[in-house]
Amino acid sequence: MNKVHEQSNRPVDWVEKLVKQHTGRLYRVALTMLGRPADAEDIVQDVFCKLYEKQPQFETAEHETAWLIRVAVNLCKDRLRSHWWKTTVPLLDTYPAETDEQQHVMETVLKLPPKYRIAIHLFYYEGYETKEIARLTNQTEAAVRQQLTRARRMLRDFLKGECI
Repeated sequence: MNKVHEQSNRPVDWVEKLVKQHTGRLYRVALTMLGRPADAEDIVQDVFCKLYEKQPQFETAEHETAWLIRVAVNLCKDRLRSHWWKTTVPLLDTYPAETDEQQHVMETVLKLPPKYRIAIHLFYYEGYETKEIARLTNQTEAAVRQQLTRARRMLRDFLKGECI
């Protein structure tokens, strides 16, 4: 038996259960912030590595989800600040979506700066309130509300520019 598993008090499938439950959500968060599928996949793997390494105790399912999202957001911020990130260009011209309309919306949202993208994603796609987003992203509620307002304005301007 693997020594790591002998030292753990948790069943081996504990992480596997969380991976199955949260991979999609974490991938969407990372993709929203980074805009690159391969980088989003890397972030998701890193989140679960941190989870396995730290093995935090969660009070509730909401606490578990919030912890995972916060780790993903922080890892994405670190990646966005890295020199490597600033000197590379994405490989994809398009991003995965089920319909043309979803594709268009995703491409429009990805035109936003990362701090606005994550606010939009957590609010509209994950259903978090501004108070929760503030906690997840280490910001004030006022900052989150301002980001949402600015992001909506930018999206409206992007879409208006396409209609003209």
